[in-house]
Amino acid sequence: MPRKARIDAPGALHHIIFRGIERRKIFRDNKDRDNFLDRLGNVLSDTGTPCYAWALIPNHAHLLLKTGNTPLSTVMQRILTGHAAYFNRRHRRHGKLFQNRYKSILCQEDAYLLELVRYIHLNPLRAKVVSDLKKLDQYLYCGHSRIVGKRKSNWQDVSYILQQFGKRESPARRNYRDFVKKGIELGRRPELTGAV
Repeated sequence: MPRKARIDAPGALHHIIFRGIERRKIFRDNKDRDNFLDRLGNVLSDTGTPCYAWALIPNHAHLLLKTGNTPLSTVMQRILTGHAAYFNRRHRRHGKLFQNRYKSILCQEDAYLLELVRYIHLNPLRAKVVSDLKKLDQYLYCGHSRIVGKRKSNWQDVSYILQQFGKRESPARRNYRDFVKKGIELGRRPELTGAV
């Protein structure tokens, strides 16, 4: 049975999820994560693809991307093929790294943007990669630390998200963090991962 074509167009918002085959790790250590982030940043910058949220978990990752002039399939192919080749070479392994193709959930920006940003950025906390919100504020491998101003990645569109929380940067960062904190008690949100 052939796969269905993905719906994509400039300006489309996508929640992207990709997992390791058999739920195995796709990032074994910080060197793997750093290499992936370098590749992600280069591809997003080269293609002009806005990124609003992201989180790296050992066996999967989440991205919230808006399609620019380059089709999302091209962007993801460059990111995932490059990471798989690097990972297999570095860890002397062969075969598929990812479980199936990446999952892409087309989202309505007005209705879901902020909910998705919060959901994605709380993933390291839900997966117990970090123990609390204070540690998440500092966590290198999640876009949350960029929005609260503890880290910086030029390829992540922090200002667009902060504008949703206020006109001035400092209060907007506090409002964003409060919004994320309130999301902790909401737990897993199947409606945001296409599981409903």
